Amino acid sequence: MSRELPVAVPAAGLPERVTIYEVGARDGLQNEATVVPVEVKAQFLDRLADAGLGVLEATSFVHPRWVPQLADAGELLARLVRRPGIDYPVLVPNERGLDRALAAGVGHVAIFASATETFANRNLNRTLDEQFTMFAPVVERARVEGLRVRGYVSMCFGDPWEGAVATDQVAAVSRRLVDMGCGQVSLGDTIGTGTPGHVEALLDACVAAGTPVTQLAVHFHDTYGQALANTLAALRRGVTTVDASAGGLGGCPYAESATGNLATEDLVWMLDGLGIAHGVDLDALVATSVWMAHRLGRPSPSRVVRALSG
Repeated sequence: MSRELPVAVPAAGLPERVTIYEVGARDGLQNEATVVPVEVKAQFLDRLADAGLGVLEATSFVHPRWVPQLADAGELLARLVRRPGIDYPVLVPNERGLDRALAAGVGHVAIFASATETFANRNLNRTLDEQFTMFAPVVERARVEGLRVRGYVSMCFGDPWEGAVATDQVAAVSRRLVDMGCGQVSLGDTIGTGTPGHVEALLDACVAAGTPVTQLAVHFHDTYGQALANTLAALRRGVTTVDASAGGLGGCPYAESATGNLATEDLVWMLDGLGIAHGVDLDALVATSVWMAHRLGRPSPSRVVRALSG
């Protein structure tokens, strides 16, 4: 018996193609209780590439004391066979991280900013304004070296310490990252409290503040089951880059209420049903997530993975 396929019914007002920014190897694995062996991480990235994903966030050059799960970043990149046409961005928290990224020969880096004062202090040990002083030389040097730079903004919808976050505040942070030189800004629903109307309002606020929608990406967590609905709302507003994590791996090590990311398989199923191109082989991706779930010792939270591998 052949597996089920979604019926493709295109809808008006949606993009023809979406870029999936796969974060499983970095954002997914950084939240694991135990360290995943470097050879497993390298094979995970290879399998994701085989599945057709063109953007694979590989790791982070953060200090091992803060994220010990990614202490092997240099070794991973040295071991990884980076394929032509596939982008392997890495997260860099500061200039030291950028030094390590440059030594590893990466071509794309990301910085991780906060939309709120409290999370900036907890995650970066900086005030909301001071984080930009820290990031400015990182972005400037990266651009001089010919690297592309992405800016993440966390806590865009809600903050576990401050509550609801004003859309204008997020828009201002996003605009400062763009003005600094970030080619793309990913808006993160770190604790998963966003809903579709909130997504639309936030994107509208960012555009009104001067950030083109073509430079915006979205990064949703599925804490309250809203990630796919929020993604569809973002697509209707013109967003064409969506962050997702194979098998729904991940969360945020600095926010206990943050559960898994939007599962890449669930996103692909929805895109297939909408007739939106993405380039991913769903069967190969599901097999990869099942393979990784076995290595982590627990089933994948992705509904599509469970439905197609049961």
